[in-house]
Amino acid sequence: MRRKKAKKILVLPDPKFNDVVVTKFVNNMMISGKKTKSFGIFYSAMDIIAEKVEEGGLETFKKALTNVTPAVEVRSKRVGGATFQIPISVRDSRKESMAMKWLISYARKRNEKGMEKKLAAEIISAAKEEGGAFKKKEDTHRMAEANKAFSHFRV
Repeated sequence: MRRKKAKKILVLPDPKFNDVVVTKFVNNMMISGKKTKSFGIFYSAMDIIAEKVEEGGLETFKKALTNVTPAVEVRSKRVGGATFQIPISVRDSRKESMAMKWLISYARKRNEKGMEKKLAAEIISAAKEEGGAFKKKEDTHRMAEANKAFSHFRV
């Protein structure tokens, strides 16, 4: 058991859109501490999205994030020698974190050239309820639905 709760780290809003969610996304996307490069990639992706979609880049990004955000997930729990997948509702901070990480990982797996184009394509497809990140959310929900019978083992 922990002695005290972990402190929440205050995240500053990004310079262009003045939004904390954007900074969190960029922090997740960052590799080897290269935050400026990460911001550059994100802003370029927003410009690409603004050209392709009639909505603004930031609105499309927010819509994609809400479409990819999971409501439930399955957790493994050992009961009497057997391991069960138990559906558990996800707390808000984890929902946001999972959605961002899925968007980034599936953007990296895409076949476009350059991370800006990959990220833009994944965000656009997630906003349309398509793409790898949205499929991951659907699979997570399907797993939780399939294991609903074990929900009485909830922690």
